[in-house]
Amino acid sequence: MDAIRLRAYSLIWWLVLPLALLRLWSRGRREPGYRQHIAERLGIYSPAPASPLIWVHAVSVGETRAAEPLIRRLLRDFPSHTVLLTHMTATGRATGQQLFANESRVIQAYLPYDTRLMTQRFCAHFRPRLCVLMETEVWPCLIDACQHAAIPITLVNARLSERSLKKAQYFSGLLGAAARKIDRVAAQTEADAGRLRAMGAQHVTVTGSLKFDIDPPANRLAQGRDWRARWGNRPVLLCASTREGEERLLLDAMVTASLPEDFLVLIVPRHPQRFDEVANLIDERGFRWMRRSAWRSDRLPSEVNVVLGDSMGEMFAYYAASDIAFIGGSLLPLGGQNLVEALSCGKPAIVGPHTFNFAQITEDAIEFGVAVRIKNADDLFTQLPEWLEDISGLQDTSARAAQFTQLHRGATAKTLRLLSEVMR
Repeated sequence: MDAIRLRAYSLIWWLVLPLALLRLWSRGRREPGYRQHIAERLGIYSPAPASPLIWVHAVSVGETRAAEPLIRRLLRDFPSHTVLLTHMTATGRATGQQLFANESRVIQAYLPYDTRLMTQRFCAHFRPRLCVLMETEVWPCLIDACQHAAIPITLVNARLSERSLKKAQYFSGLLGAAARKIDRVAAQTEADAGRLRAMGAQHVTVTGSLKFDIDPPANRLAQGRDWRARWGNRPVLLCASTREGEERLLLDAMVTASLPEDFLVLIVPRHPQRFDEVANLIDERGFRWMRRSAWRSDRLPSEVNVVLGDSMGEMFAYYAASDIAFIGGSLLPLGGQNLVEALSCGKPAIVGPHTFNFAQITEDAIEFGVAVRIKNADDLFTQLPEWLEDISGLQDTSARAAQFTQLHRGATAKTLRLLSEVMR
């Protein structure tokens, strides 16, 4: 029965493939990276290196950043191996290029679409010694191809929300069967581990979140401090990784809020294809604003009160330049983004009501006093002046944020031990 379901699933992929390729080409109008390496998405690749491969799949930006400390440890502990880093998004691939620009033992590729033929071709071409999937990447045909090629399969930094579990159980014939084929799972929290077991995963271990082990790049922190020095002594709010629909809520709340005249808001959308859309929203509301890409002078004009963060790879600089950070994806029922990066930079985090993708970490941060939950955008801008006026409170929270991240470090070492056991 599992084989029949898998063939039917693969056939559906073949039927929608023309639409998938058309969408890829369409997205390439705004993000040229989607029009590059298209053959790889069909399972056609350049010759593989002669050295043995450890394969890490990080679908997009967040997973790629989370994988960085693990990949660096793999390179150190397995000096004869090359790391194959695969992605699904152009921004994920660009992030990998930035992180490992000087590392000759890291090669990159796109993962093929999840058909039996393409995934089997991928496995036969690269013949990796180990498959390391990041966070939530359970692809039925891919996992089946790895099993038939005798490639050990691991899922690390794994998380699964209650909502995602319900979806997975609805398709349990496919996703449950795929989960049972995974050799080892390293979950972020006990709650994630329980849901992954309910999905069908076996041999689940709790190792914590790899994001706590990311060290903010010194050059980006220095860049952010330099920005702040040139902006002058003005209160700065960062709205980080905002999602569709959230910018409108935030900007509308700003219009009616009682904010200091010198107040500065940085808005950094999560997806670069939305930069122009968000620019229009800012312009429509009459704010004096500027794009980060257009700012070249020594000082930011004093009349500018909104900066659109339309740059890539500078998120840590934005955190360093701000006083406090709102974490996007949480005002609407999108599940929220990970607040660890903000805390690792010593910035207090504000989250909305919807954080089910990172429920445990968010609740722990709130309990520790380094994060605050708001009800809506109006609530954010109502409370914000009071928070920013409490300078000593902000400094204390900043110190506690750094302490919070230190207390949760160690996931990389635990995950590496698990991977080494599987390799042996």
